[in-house]
Amino acid sequence: MITGAQVRAAKSLIRWSGTDLAEKAGVSLSSIRRIEAIDGVPDTASVKVLHAIQSAFEDAGIEFIGTPEDQPGVRLAKK
Repeated sequence: MITGAQVRAAKSLIRWSGTDLAEKAGVSLSSIRRIEAIDGVPDTASVKVLHAIQSAFEDAGIEFIGTPEDQPGVRLAKK
């Protein structure tokens, strides 16, 4: 599961706006904003929404590292 902090970091790393992410993940901008407002795993977001966001980032070359409980982070995946 991804965290709100990872979403913020991934967006920054690839210079996506909230609107960019919402379009690429197929979720609402308000869902993105709610998720970003939480540092840990958002308990208000569905697993389906979090998976869609993670998949959109991974398609763009983001790799999620760590776990929500142990050093969660993001980095650019090796090509």
